Parts: sequence; structure tokens; C-alpha cells
Amino acid sequence: MRIALNCIGYLPGCGGVETYLCSLLEALQQTDCENSYLVLCDEPAAAALSIKADNFRLQCLAYHKNSLKGVLRGAIKRLTKKDILCRELSGLAVDVMHHPLTILNPPDLPYPSVLTFHDMQQEFFPTFFSAAELRQRRKTYRASVEQATSIIALSQHTRCCLIERYAIAPAKIQVIYSGCSPHFRPRPPEEVAETKRRLRLDRPFMFYPAATWPHKNHLRLLEAVRIMRDRFDFAGELILTGSPMEAQRDVLDAVTRLGLGATVRWLGYLPYEIMPHLYNLARLMVFPSLFEGFGLPVLEAMASACPVVSSDSSSLPEVGGEAALYFDPLNSEEIADKLVCAWYDDRLLEQLRQSGLAQSTRFGWDQTARQTIDVYRSVVVR
Repeated sequence: MRIALNCIGYLPGCGGVETYLCSLLEALQQTDCENSYLVLCDEPAAAALSIKADNFRLQCLAYHKNSLKGVLRGAIKRLTKKDILCRELSGLAVDVMHHPLTILNPPDLPYPSVLTFHDMQQEFFPTFFSAAELRQRRKTYRASVEQATSIIALSQHTRCCLIERYAIAPAKIQVIYSGCSPHFRPRPPEEVAETKRRLRLDRPFMFYPAATWPHKNHLRLLEAVRIMRDRFDFAGELILTGSPMEAQRDVLDAVTRLGLGATVRWLGYLPYEIMPHLYNLARLMVFPSLFEGFGLPVLEAMASACPVVSSDSSSLPEVGGEAALYFDPLNSEEIADKLVCAWYDDRLLEQLRQSGLAQSTRFGWDQTARQTIDVYRSVVVR
């Protein structure tokens, strides 16, 4: 098969979607030496997409420049970027095109299409989005899944959402879980000692890795930490990492308002190679998110032998299985209760640590790649 992987619109720094794309690309190169791949991207993203296998080729598109030239030449019909992009991609010698970023970009190409659909958070929490973002999602998401030949959903939860909210035929949707990089594993103390020293991680701490988007639910977690401190003499730290996003100001203001300046530290965005060290150093990882298409940090923590206390929302119980302690993410009191239950119980933490390691072995990028190739085959032979 001749497979196009359409990464148009991808820019480095987009969190879980970026991890999915880059990890899948790496796994496909390691798994598939039979088929040929054309990886399409915008010029600014080329350096972030690692191409090493001989049967993979990277092609950068400069349709932004072409669009401007078309306008300046006084074309009879003014071409949009979508028109230009569609024209450039329509003549490729490929058998199937995989769109891994939730939308068909562009639609109406003359190839069977595989679409990876990450989540439809806007259908459940519309107030978390600007009016412009809502319009864009509502314009493109449903149209993309309706037009796609086959859809990859990252969880059963996402599959059910597609069926119930968009009326997509169940047979059109394949659930393929993401994997977990071998980068995330238990590390000996001497390997993480420098990170511990440099980041001044002298007190036992809970770890929450998440950009400050509203759905990541930092505010209720902070309320829970205040309860832990006031009622249960919590003397540890909550360490927050991630890129500053829309809720950043609210999070920092809440730390001050709740008097948690000595208890909560936000370290910002940290390099990828540091993350396994933090999972290994943490007493537990807490994940209070309101909505996740998959929830990769839960899997990364478990693979690193870090006990997980998690929200019971959306796809998270699928990832954590019976190896996490769950709470209602809308209830700060319950979040505090479950965190206290784990924090002060060494036996429970060890149980979560061991069951998490076992749960993490059910997910692997090699398996994700093989199942994705099977979807390619299924649409080509139709």
C-alpha cells in the first residue's frame, strides 16, 4: 500500500495530540517495512517529525505562499488555503490517506480516508471554548467523521460519543488505544537524584502534569488540597507542570486566594525527558481532568510505578482499569477524601503501584501501529 499520513496543521507543542502523532509515526517506522509512506506537513513542523525508515518520505507543502500568489495574479476565482491544499493533494499517488488530527484537512480528496478522532469535548463543555473555536469545531468535526471512510477512536468512550452525538454507524469506528513509550518506566534513585536536587523536590509530593486548560480542573484540585491541609495536616507539596493556557491566571490566583503558596508549586513546561523522573519521584499522581479522549498521563504514571488517583470521567477508567483510585472530579470533598486515603496508606500505595505496572503492559505503540495498518488495509480493499 501507498499510505499518506496527513500532518497538515500540526504544530509542535499541542500536548496529547502531538504525543499521539509522533509516537505513531515512530511506531509505524519500526513496525512496517512493507508499505510506503508519504508524510505531509507544513514547513514549520518538519523538524519535529522524525523520519528514519527508508520506506518513509517527508513532503513539506508551501500552500500559504501559493495561495498568496494566486490572489496577486488576479485569479478569476479567489482560492482559499483549503482550495489550494485540496488541489495540491488531489494528485498524489497514494492508496489511502490517514488524517490523525480529528478533522479531514482538506475534505473531498479522491482517496479512501482514515480519520483519528481524539475527542468532542465541546459537546459536553461548550463554555470552555471561545465562540470562534466553537464555530470552527461544529463546522468541521461532524462533517469530517461523516465523510471519512473509517474512523479510529482512541477509547470506547469516544466511540460511544460519536455514535450518540453524531449518529455515526458503529461499524465505521475502530477503537485503537494509544501506547506508552518505554521512556516511562521505574528508575533507580540515583538516576533521578539530579532532577530531585535541581527542582528542589525535598518534600513528598503529589504530581499533576497538565496544561492549564479549563477542563483540566485545577481549581477543584486546589480546593481539595486546601481541605487536606486544614483537616488532615497535609504537609507535602502539589507539583504542577504543563504549558500555561487559558486558565493559567485563574489557577495562580486560586493558589494565592486559598493560601497555598507554600504547598503548591507550578514548574511550567518541562522537557519530555524529565517527565519520567517526576513520576518516579512523586508519592502519587493525581489526575482530576473533566474530559479526556484517552488520558495518556495516567498510563505514563502507571508504567513509571507511580500510584494513580484519578477522575472517574470520560475515558479515564478505560485506561486505569482497576489499577487506580477514582473520584468524582466535580466534588472537591471527594477528591480530598480519596487523596488522603492514598497519601497516608503505604500499603494501598504499593498495591496501586504494582497493579498500575501490570495495567500499563496492556498498552503498547507497536500494537497501536499494527492495528492502524489493519485499518488502512480494510479501507483499501473495499
